[in-house]
Amino acid sequence: MTDIDTQAPFPLPPARETQERWIEAVLATEGVNVPRAALENAAPFIVDPEEVLGEPDSRGVRRVKAGAVRRIRTDAGDMVVLAVRMHGVGGVQWSHNERISSIWRSVADPTVGQGTEKTLASVLPWSHVDAQGRECFMAALRSGARNRQALLMDAEDAADALLKRDKVRPYDLEEDLVLNGQQEPGMYVPQEVRLEERPGPDTEDGPVHPSAFWGWMAVRGNNRTQKRQSIFGLTSGEVLAGVPAEKLGRPGGGVVWDPQDWLTAFSTLLNREYAESDGDLDPKNAPRARRAAAVAVVDAHLVVGTSTPQRLYRIVQMSNRRDHVHPPLEFDPVDRSRALGRSVLGMYVASGLMDEKTAEVLSGLAPVRELPGTTPDMTVAELRDLRSMALLQELFPVDPEKRHLLRRALSEGPPSQLKTDEINQRARAWSALSSLSFPKPWNPRIGQIFTSKVREGIVLSGRPLPELLAAAETDDRAFEELVAYRAAHWLASFGIVEADRGSLDGQEAVGESGELVRRTRRGVPNVLQALRHEKKRRAAVGVLHSLVEAMEDGDRQPWQVSGSGGMRMAGREMTPLWLDAAFPKETGTRPRKAPAAPPRTPARPAPRPELPELPELPEQPELQAQVPAPGHGEVLTPPPAPAAVPAAIPAAIPAARAPEAAAAPAEPVDDGLPAPDLLLRIESRIREVNAGAVEIRGLLTELKERAGDPSAPVPIERGRADAVVRLLNQTVARLRELPELVEVMAESD
Repeated sequence: MTDIDTQAPFPLPPARETQERWIEAVLATEGVNVPRAALENAAPFIVDPEEVLGEPDSRGVRRVKAGAVRRIRTDAGDMVVLAVRMHGVGGVQWSHNERISSIWRSVADPTVGQGTEKTLASVLPWSHVDAQGRECFMAALRSGARNRQALLMDAEDAADALLKRDKVRPYDLEEDLVLNGQQEPGMYVPQEVRLEERPGPDTEDGPVHPSAFWGWMAVRGNNRTQKRQSIFGLTSGEVLAGVPAEKLGRPGGGVVWDPQDWLTAFSTLLNREYAESDGDLDPKNAPRARRAAAVAVVDAHLVVGTSTPQRLYRIVQMSNRRDHVHPPLEFDPVDRSRALGRSVLGMYVASGLMDEKTAEVLSGLAPVRELPGTTPDMTVAELRDLRSMALLQELFPVDPEKRHLLRRALSEGPPSQLKTDEINQRARAWSALSSLSFPKPWNPRIGQIFTSKVREGIVLSGRPLPELLAAAETDDRAFEELVAYRAAHWLASFGIVEADRGSLDGQEAVGESGELVRRTRRGVPNVLQALRHEKKRRAAVGVLHSLVEAMEDGDRQPWQVSGSGGMRMAGREMTPLWLDAAFPKETGTRPRKAPAAPPRTPARPAPRPELPELPELPEQPELQAQVPAPGHGEVLTPPPAPAAVPAAIPAAIPAARAPEAAAAPAEPVDDGLPAPDLLLRIESRIREVNAGAVEIRGLLTELKERAGDPSAPVPIERGRADAVVRLLNQTVARLRELPELVEVMAESD
């Protein structure tokens, strides 16, 4: 370890000759392929660079000692890291840190570039053209900024966002660094930021500032880098793009760009302040130099090589991501879910299951129009839909190899035992990444709309969005695909639905006349079920069309639709209150007492027998594919003719739980039965089904309440639950056909 002068703890940059020897040795080390310009930027910050250099070989070439070189493997690829001792003010806080990704507008949003604010340029692999005219990639990144002012503003926005994230930390990081120094090394990757606007000339006809800035971005240790620089009284933007002369103790204005120049002046100033201070040990009131002494020199890891430089951005992100998402340290829900989704995409690329460009677009790092399959005439809504549906199928894949990689990336159980929490984790990742294509992120719990049916993956019809919208009113498959996979995100993007917050607290809204109205508590799945209601079908299709039209019209608030769905009520904005009124929640409540049994229903015994175990139901693919539960992975098919319920099912359900007549196979109709008697029989059976549904809901509610006791065993086994759900789905499939049959026989008004 380097010995630090206790009288002058802030090291000056090494001599130019020493820096040059260090640069040559690093470039000669096996596996290193970093640009020389990046090392030239880092060299002034390296403390005692000769300490890590080995002896010259037989040809007089020096290399970095083996003990100072680390080779790190990640799921996205490998990288070579150099362990160094660095001046504590070094490093740059990274605007592309995933913990603050949600503050920026993504280039994956098709509307970016139309006057939007707070967009962040894409990070690209650094390359140069060799003597043969070929493009060669090296272990560095590059990005762009409009001008130096925009670069500084991005750095300031990132600093503000990190400060807000840091409030969740249970201790004061800055004061901990003052007292104890930095215990763990940060990791830094080189990045060149190129300015789009050419700098103007100064008084001597030279450029006012460079046209590009090199910096070493903090992949791991963003908060530590920010806090260290705060102790020193500088910002990351200044370390990257020049330090004002007044902060160096120099008279007059101006900015000093060269790190060799400003770091020499800055360390000299700090050492003088340190010598003139009285040794006050109070960390709050001590002079700056005394507070910064513990971080005058820190350990750091510099990324200097990779065998796959075109994937460097993904590699360095992957190396840091698991530290923060398992468990979720300092990530908010949106950023955490996006990071998890990007982990999956990165593993696909590293395994050759996805091309780099597709992964960049799906990760939000490249414009959505670069996604394979797009055409120049695609609208904003179509582009957003194409990307979101691609993400959905990547996070719920049918490919066994991708499912294996998903399990590794997200620490899941076997696919056959995928739990609800694990399904929801994928759904949140899909929802959070999809929101990158919209102006503002929503709570990723919006995406928690799937059941265990998605264990085997989701397969879509592949029909384009305009075709689905045009057919939705008459095509069950098209309508279900729109409601199941699009409606929640579209409504959330306009603030019309939100994730259930677990209580009615705060779920109030302002009515049309300005009064405060308490909203109905409902989750997103309940909203989707309301849209599916047969009587509301046309209105629901009208809502979907209105949402798409609003996207195409600059993401304005969508208009309400008429009850028939055919008319947009221009000027009347769609709101959560309107949605609650137009598509009300079906509030089935537990009955105070059991409803009276219909005449043909067997008498209910006084004690309630336990629900028997249901047998495994015979597979009926045509029924399961006909009307799946929300999130079902099968492609929808036209509904076939109703099939009889297997004879084994009624025997498994006692009369006390469901009327025997409701579960039994359909009885043959007596051709000679008068129409009035036939109608009475129909009405009686409908009442029986309704009474049974009410009772079943009450019993399930009671079972759920008992499940809240942690000491009680699990109330229902997985296989038994699947059998019950299958039976319910088959029942619902049959019931959905009945209203239309009744309507066609009713007299018209």
